[in-house]
Amino acid sequence: MNGKKPYLPNNWKMFKDAPDDAFHPHTFEEIMDWKVGGWELPADVACIIRTTNLKNYKTKEYIYKRQHAAEQKIIKLMEEQKHEFVICTHDTLHYVGPDDDDD
Repeated sequence: MNGKKPYLPNNWKMFKDAPDDAFHPHTFEEIMDWKVGGWELPADVACIIRTTNLKNYKTKEYIYKRQHAAEQKIIKLMEEQKHEFVICTHDTLHYVGPDDDDD
């Protein structure tokens, strides 16, 4: 190998030259149901936690295979009270903000 990445052709001209009726228009509701409401986690992932630091707004994502480890991270984040975060499991999405006192 010479260390140079191989050329990978793309087909942008094919899409640019396609007629408008070749593309089906989608509504906002369809996109939200498909992309937001239809999430799937791999079978070996128990939980994904995405945090946002409230001071500098940097985002980090934590992926856990064991539920116990994810629960420990959530407890730590709630004790620090420096982040807002979203918890994604196979069944639900939860948002925890800075003033949420839910358990």
